[in-house]
Amino acid sequence: MRIKRFVEKVPGGLMLFPLILGVLCKTFAPDAGKYFGSFTNGLIVGTVPILAVWFFCMGATIDLRATAIVIRKSGTLLLTKIAVASICTVIAAQLLPDDGIKTGLFAGLSVLAVTASMDMTNGGLYAAVMQQYGTKEEAGAFVLMSIESGPLISMMILGATGVAVFEPRLFIGAVLPFLIGFALGNLDSELREFFGRCVNPLIPFFGFALGCGIDLSVVIQSGPAGIILGLGVIVVTGIPLMLADKYIGGGNGTAGLAASSTAGAAVANPTIIGEMIPKFKAVAPAATALVAASCLITAVLVPIVTAIWAKKTGREISKTEEGAPKSEAMVEPI
Repeated sequence: MRIKRFVEKVPGGLMLFPLILGVLCKTFAPDAGKYFGSFTNGLIVGTVPILAVWFFCMGATIDLRATAIVIRKSGTLLLTKIAVASICTVIAAQLLPDDGIKTGLFAGLSVLAVTASMDMTNGGLYAAVMQQYGTKEEAGAFVLMSIESGPLISMMILGATGVAVFEPRLFIGAVLPFLIGFALGNLDSELREFFGRCVNPLIPFFGFALGCGIDLSVVIQSGPAGIILGLGVIVVTGIPLMLADKYIGGGNGTAGLAASSTAGAAVANPTIIGEMIPKFKAVAPAATALVAASCLITAVLVPIVTAIWAKKTGREISKTEEGAPKSEAMVEPI
């Protein structure tokens, strides 16, 4: 059977197929991990440790000479995403009622849902997509996106910075595996090659674990509003990100489009913020469903539209006869 070849025909398939399997597992067998326990449960709930190892290996592939490119690209995407989310929040605050829309096509939509879905990029998805359609430096640009993790940026955008205190140790903890891998890879080129081989094989594992955190029934409950919100995230954040990537980051727009997603961790933000800011507590459940829908929609569509754009702009993936990566391009479809 040519399973790998079949998966590779779908843009981002190496991550998407396991993610979909994870979603089905969470939806129809939510207690499977607890039932089987041990290593099976570890695969189902192991998003964080799997991503930690993957980020470490990703760091090892980045050449010190390309550090400036990584910071430039990462900073450009991060600041653009925050700026767009801020503008959307201001507009939403003027158009939407405080308790959200109650009926109609956009039922459940609120300022909280808009902010939480737009301000936090799925760093794992971005890096996985750019692993195929970008350079190693572009794939490593996820490093500053760690700042978006958690409700901090959402709360800042919502004007509630006095409620949350950002602890530097949490940011250090988010980027430390990447930095250690980066240091080892630059101290020893053999270690760079050794850990670099692990980058692609780990993608299906964290894709499955990420999917195991998304309940399809919750997504369906959001109705058309969740689908519209997910599509809106891609369009509204994608266009500015592409322009910023091209004219500031020095890319061709591919990295910007790859960053136009909603992070899986963002699903928890409405509940957290609702507990901290009473005015948002009533809309938190509906916002959670909408953000979950946006996460799933963007996880499926962003790799596809990024692949189409990358091919349109003529970016090719270099391979040697054995399929090993060349110096400037990452390979192995995902």
